[in-house]
Amino acid sequence: MIRERHLFGPGPSNPYPEATRALAEPLLGHLDPEFLRIMDETCDMLRTVWGTDNSRTLPLSATGSAGMEAAFVNTVHPGDVVVVAVNGLFGQRMTDVAARCGAEVVAVEHEWGQPVDVERVLAAHDAPAIIAAVHAETSTGVRSDIAALGAGKGDALLVTDAVTSIAGIELRADDWGVDVGYAGTQKCLGVAPGLAPFTINDRAFERRVEKPQSWYLDLGMLGGYVGEAASKGGQRTYHHTAPTAMVASLHAGLTRILDEGLDAVWARHQAAGDALQEGLEAMGLELFAAEGSRLPELTTVKVPEGVDSAAVRRELLERYGIEIGAGAGAYASTVWRIGLMGRNARPDAVLMVLAALQDVLGRD
Repeated sequence: MIRERHLFGPGPSNPYPEATRALAEPLLGHLDPEFLRIMDETCDMLRTVWGTDNSRTLPLSATGSAGMEAAFVNTVHPGDVVVVAVNGLFGQRMTDVAARCGAEVVAVEHEWGQPVDVERVLAAHDAPAIIAAVHAETSTGVRSDIAALGAGKGDALLVTDAVTSIAGIELRADDWGVDVGYAGTQKCLGVAPGLAPFTINDRAFERRVEKPQSWYLDLGMLGGYVGEAASKGGQRTYHHTAPTAMVASLHAGLTRILDEGLDAVWARHQAAGDALQEGLEAMGLELFAAEGSRLPELTTVKVPEGVDSAAVRRELLERYGIEIGAGAGAYASTVWRIGLMGRNARPDAVLMVLAALQDVLGRD
């Protein structure tokens, strides 16, 4: 039997019990009227956590990386200028995916650990087709100001990665001018990995690539099955076999979040993150992300000099069943990433990880 893990890394997180129980419910077919009701309600709840009225808001049948792919493959025409704010690994991935779609990519590089410099990004090109940025950079634990990018985007479409931010910190897609957004289920939404909550507004949809290179992620075709079809009361057209159990699990997780109240969930994540960061600093550890831009749901901390990062993580896992993450890229061995997301954004989780880390490091 697999020993239970306390998933305090950058994701996945431990799911809400309601989301886990939903996986054991009787399996439904992807065109069953009862499943379509669950899917439509899931899309409605996703609109709430995204902060949008977009009719084309749906869970894509793949992980958050497919959400990123869908965002670009449906909006990038060959030769389009795409400005990407790069302040971590996932900004880098945006540049790669956009380039594969035929974009002329203008990467605006930042020091890792720092938030996006909005003025530099907006000044990088005078008429880009798309501006893209990560709201909560999972590799560094930094939050960037998406609202400011939206206010200054001009005619460009704003594409936003909200994989680590959705249901963890404030997110208001419509108010902030987000045209296309993608996320994942396995972090603050408190559901197992496997779906990519996605939203696209009418402005972006009207500019879409009519026949994108990906058949599976073609939003025009997907709209005949979910999202758009439901909003128009139309006949559903078969596109693919949706992962019905995963959608039911997401439905249960979203119900759990909205029953608590989105503002309360954001506040719970903030309180857990604040307590963790204060506790780490009290142990004499140094935080990595820039002060004032630190995510509460994902904390990055510098590995003390002379400490074997991998050995500490291994001991935490073997002795306490606690998973924390290594850093990313050049910081793989010098930074730890500690996530308190979804169900794990709780005071007892804070105390558990602090006590275990203190014990393994031998600090008073």
